[in-house]
Amino acid sequence: MKHLSSFFLFLSLFNLTFYGSTAQNLIQTTCKSCSKNESSITYGFCTSSLQAAPASQCATLRGLGMISIRLIRYNVTDTRCHVKMLLKDKNLDLYNRSRLKVCLDLYSDAIPTIKLAMKSYNTKKYYDANIQISAIIATATTCEDGFKEKEGAVSPLTKRNDNTFQLSAIALSVMHLVMNNNG
Repeated sequence: MKHLSSFFLFLSLFNLTFYGSTAQNLIQTTCKSCSKNESSITYGFCTSSLQAAPASQCATLRGLGMISIRLIRYNVTDTRCHVKMLLKDKNLDLYNRSRLKVCLDLYSDAIPTIKLAMKSYNTKKYYDANIQISAIIATATTCEDGFKEKEGAVSPLTKRNDNTFQLSAIALSVMHLVMNNNG
């Protein structure tokens, strides 16, 4: 009986190790492919983003696609909140205030767009999801470019816009992999 319980303990540990490493391998393989095919995606950002997400350790490729879209949603929502906080600063100059208001509008519009992308992805309407996620890339780019209109101006959102851009590029790349695997 003791050997039987030891065997089940070994089997449980083996399954945890095997499936955990399989998920890690899927994330690493996916991120290698994404960063190889899209120069705006860094391998380290991709792996750390996907690994930090709940349920990523047991996700399929299609599941990683949904996780990447959820990460965009969290990022867009958080960035919108951050912009609102920045706009509360009474010492903010007129130029930056006007640019931040544009970014607030862009990120506010991005929230229903990313929710729609989640629905499109869930129903395997990948073409629609692609368009919707591409609109999020345009949000980040337009927001960041607005600060470049004045020489010497510095965007307070560069890191957040870059994260939005990369997360969106990861989602598009993973979705492409899913479509190629008949997902």
